[in-house]
Amino acid sequence: MWIRVIQSILCMDFQKAFDKVPHHRLLRKLRNHGIRGKVLSWTSNCLQDRKQRVGINSKFSQWSEMNSGVPQPSVLGPVLFNIFINDLEKGVNNEVSQFADDTKLFKIVKSKAD
Repeated sequence: MWIRVIQSILCMDFQKAFDKVPHHRLLRKLRNHGIRGKVLSWTSNCLQDRKQRVGINSKFSQWSEMNSGVPQPSVLGPVLFNIFINDLEKGVNNEVSQFADDTKLFKIVKSKAD
């Protein structure tokens, strides 16, 4: 008997994911992971009071507050992002591969029901 097995892969790339991490949710996740004291305070201070503006040809927009996003480029940014999405696969019945903002879901397809 010949059985045809197909592996299905779903690739997801979270567009501008590093910019979309809400600070208050990230800090709550850090606390839930047992990060407290000076490390949590330092991380909170690093995230708060951040501002950005856009500049084109020596003309700049007004400064605006940033309530989301992780510091880029830095070593801390990807670490905070990975902590933020580390529970992404909860409730998923497939194999999951994650690297920064790229996620792949794998499943062996053996029948039409799969």
